[in-house]
Amino acid sequence: MRRELLILRHGKSDWSRPVDDFHRPLKKRGRKNATQVGTWLAGQGLLPDYVISSPAVRALETARLTCSAMQFPLENIREKAVVYEADEVQLLQVVRAVPKKVKRLLLVGHNTGMEDFVLYLGAEAVRWPEDGKLMPTAALARFRVTKPWATLGADTAEFVQIQRARLLDAG
Repeated sequence: MRRELLILRHGKSDWSRPVDDFHRPLKKRGRKNATQVGTWLAGQGLLPDYVISSPAVRALETARLTCSAMQFPLENIREKAVVYEADEVQLLQVVRAVPKKVKRLLLVGHNTGMEDFVLYLGAEAVRWPEDGKLMPTAALARFRVTKPWATLGADTAEFVQIQRARLLDAG
């Protein structure tokens, strides 16, 4: 079975409000970018059948807006506390626990863990952009996975692309 892993960093967060990190919401641009990513995924035929998100406000809001744009049922978004502040090892464990039947997984979380996870899976294939930001806010990394989720590793994932929300058509 062919599988795909979509790794989405949350949208731009709003630092103007006096809240702790976990409760920080998205800025207007972050909400717009999350919707753009969902619209782009739907247009590319890259609809996930399983979505896992950090429960932090900005990540969950990103997941909900992205899923709404794809018409993915919001009640099917699975919140996993470990994704908040996770490193690449913890993210790998989360993905390895995904049910066998899942064909395309969307994982929504935070840096630096998301970036480190992309680098772990992508190894030599991932190229750093000129601006030095591999996974800026609302960036989506895409991998083809050749083995069952339970055996995911750098040798079982093929890097396809990183799509930045800010480069998507605003229409």
